[in-house]
Order: sequence, then structure tokens, then C-alpha cells
Amino acid sequence: MNEENKILWKKVLGEIETEVSRANFYTLFKSTGLLSLENGIASIAAPSTMIIDLLQKRYYDIIKKTVDKYTKLDTKIIFIPKVISKDLRENMGVAPLFAQAEKTEMQTIGHLPRVRADFTFQTLAVSSSNQLAYVSATTVAKKIGLAYNPLFIYGPVGVGKTHLMQAIANEVYKNNPDKKIIYTTSEEFTNEVVEAIRNNDTARMKRKFRNIDLLIVDDVQFFAGKDRAQEELFHTFNILIDGGAQIVLSSDRPPSEIKKLEKRLSSRFAGGLTVDIEAADFELLTAILLIKAKKYSLDLPIEVAKKIAEKAHDPRELEGLLLKIITVANNKGTEITPELAENTFNQRHEEEGGFFHPDDTIKNICSFYNIKETLIKGPKRDSGLVKARQVAMYILKNDLSLSFVEIGNILGGRDHTTIMHGVKKIERMLLNKKFSEEIMGIKSLLRNSDRTMRRWGN
Repeated sequence: MNEENKILWKKVLGEIETEVSRANFYTLFKSTGLLSLENGIASIAAPSTMIIDLLQKRYYDIIKKTVDKYTKLDTKIIFIPKVISKDLRENMGVAPLFAQAEKTEMQTIGHLPRVRADFTFQTLAVSSSNQLAYVSATTVAKKIGLAYNPLFIYGPVGVGKTHLMQAIANEVYKNNPDKKIIYTTSEEFTNEVVEAIRNNDTARMKRKFRNIDLLIVDDVQFFAGKDRAQEELFHTFNILIDGGAQIVLSSDRPPSEIKKLEKRLSSRFAGGLTVDIEAADFELLTAILLIKAKKYSLDLPIEVAKKIAEKAHDPRELEGLLLKIITVANNKGTEITPELAENTFNQRHEEEGGFFHPDDTIKNICSFYNIKETLIKGPKRDSGLVKARQVAMYILKNDLSLSFVEIGNILGGRDHTTIMHGVKKIERMLLNKKFSEEIMGIKSLLRNSDRTMRRWGN
């Protein structure tokens, strides 16, 4: 890479850094470099095919636009698998995610009650599953009370709702330390109401919640059926909105689907912007894991990160799996490799025991839905057949911890993205009580079958 290309790429990265989250910038762009620019073709080095795939799918337009801006050309971007040396990256001015200056900043904002200092926009990995929620949250943080008020974020457990809301609090406090900010959960708010009534001190509680600039309430679905807490929240809501304060709410479902919630409150919740966060896809789980690894000063190999991401059910499980592998590696005095990760997962299976065998899983699901085993692995897409097939995907992933690729092979050679979609579909359907009971019935059937009573592999 000649000096001219280094300078050009440093400018390109400097501009791209302002357009993407710092987490994604660090994960995807940090190790890239401009190898050559000839005949209108910009050859960009990236360290792995996975990163190249993500750059092509998600950031090709941004890269091309920025390169074109500085070259005044209509360039074509191509990516080449190549590792750029650390010294060269540092000369290009690409800083690590947790630079010392940022650590100081994070420590400064850490005293916000109930708000984690490391939950910032810079430490949030962003993909298509949470892109809209991320953009909405950053907008709210810049213009509290003026845009998207209230902001209502919903999605299943473990997709980063709390991280995103606390990032808003941290960003607002960093830029406006005089702002009065409260982050609370529905349970804590309800407890405040109960204590105020018990102590005949509702005036104090009202002063606390009604004289602030930013109110963030997590898990509002748990207000369902709590009439007095709902009433207090409704009046607090109106006073804050009328006074120009910002409100941010989260739930596991949209306002209209929260049962036993007063209509007037549901209407207020839906009166601003409602955005959902979908279950994290494989690429996002991998990016999150790479970020978490940096927290432990670990340069995690991309292949190990992919292996762990395949086994995780949601982002919350990632750190536990990572710590397990780090502990095993430290105890053995070995490097972290894909083989070590796989052996750790196999040991985890043995320790937990009681796993269903894949063949019996398919057999019993087919028996439950009264379909032939050949059909569940075949190409037909009748609605009942698709449902049974997706249930199989979910149980094979959730209870056997098979990878998406392994499940795809078991179910007739299906692509891993199809398996991911099926698992997500069932996870959303589990919010329905009747369907949740149906899944429990299938698992009970599996546990009672002769072969699934023994440990998988014995």
C-alpha cells in the first residue's frame, strides 16, 4: 500500500466513522486498507471472507460514495482477503474501540443511578434487525422532547432494548449534565407508588417523577393489571409531555398487544414513534461477541466468534459462553481455537444431560402433527407442514444447541438463513400462551420417549 493510498483511505475511514456506529466501525472497518486504485477500481483489503460479506451487503454504497467523493471518480469497489498489519492500521489513525479517552468519558457518566456506564451508542453493534431503533434513539438523544415523543421500543428478550435506552441516558447526560434524568423499570415505579401510598407521601413521589427532563421506563408490559400504578404513570406522562420533557419506553410487545393496560395509557404509549427490534441475526451476534471480547482485552479469532454465535440463542447468552471458553483456555494454558470452543460446547452438553436425539426429535414432532418424516425434510410448503418444520428448527436449536448449518443438513439440506428465519418465527409465536403450551407438550413427548431419556451420544 503506497503512501498516497494510505492518506486517501485514512480520509475515507474518517468520514465513514461519522456515518456508522463506532462498534460496527471498529468491528468491520478497523482492519481494512486500500491496496490499490487503478483504472477506476478500488481494491480494499479485509481480513476475512465474513467481514468482506458484511461490507459488501451493508456498506458498499457508503464506501463507494466516500471513495468517489475524494477521488472525483465513478469507482468500482472490490474486496480482497488480506490482513493489514497492526502498525499500518495505527499509522492510518484507526483508534481502538475503548481508547483511554473514551474510558475516561465512560467513567464520568457512570454515576447516573441504575444506568450502566458501558451501555453507550458506541458499544452497540448495529445491523438491519435494530437499525431503525438505533437511528430513532440517537435522534431522541440529540433532540430530547422535540422528536419522537414518546419513543416506544419493543422486541423479545435479549435484543438490546435496555442497552439502547441507557445509551440515550448516557448520551444526554454527557452532552447536558444539568438535565434531570430518571431510568426506572415498571416494577420499581410500581414499588414507588405503593410506598408513597403506604407512607401517605404521594407528593414526594410526584415531585420526583414530574420535574425531570428525561424519563425512561423499561418493561412497561408489567404495568398490566396494576391500576393505581397505571393511573399515576398516566398523569406523570401528561405532565411531562406538556412540559416538553422526553419519555422513552420499552416492552416485549407493541402497546396494542399489552393486555390489561388502560386504553388511554396504551393510546399515549403509541402517540409518538413505535419501533421494534427483531431477534439478532448470526452476523450481529458475531459482531456483539467481538465487542464483548475486547472488554476482556481478548483478540478473539473470527472463526471462534462465529462458532460461539452459532450456539447462542440470544445476545444475553453470548457473554456466558465466552467466559466459559476463556476459563477453559486459561485452565489448560492453551490458545482459544475453534476446536477448543467446540470441545467446550460438547462438555456443556454432557454436564447438562438429558438432551434429545435429533432423529427422535424429528420423529416425535412428526407424530405430534401427524405428518410423515419424509415431508418435513422435503420441499413442500403447506402451512401445517411449514409450522411443524419450523418447530423442529426451534427445538433442534434451542434444546440441542445445534448450529444453523447442522439443522439445515438434518432438514433436507436447507440454507442456514432459512433455519434462522424459522427459529425467529417460533420465538415470536411463543408469546401466544396456547402455542407455548403446544411446544411444552411436544417437549414432554420427547422426554417420555425411550431414546430421549438417555444422554445424547451414549
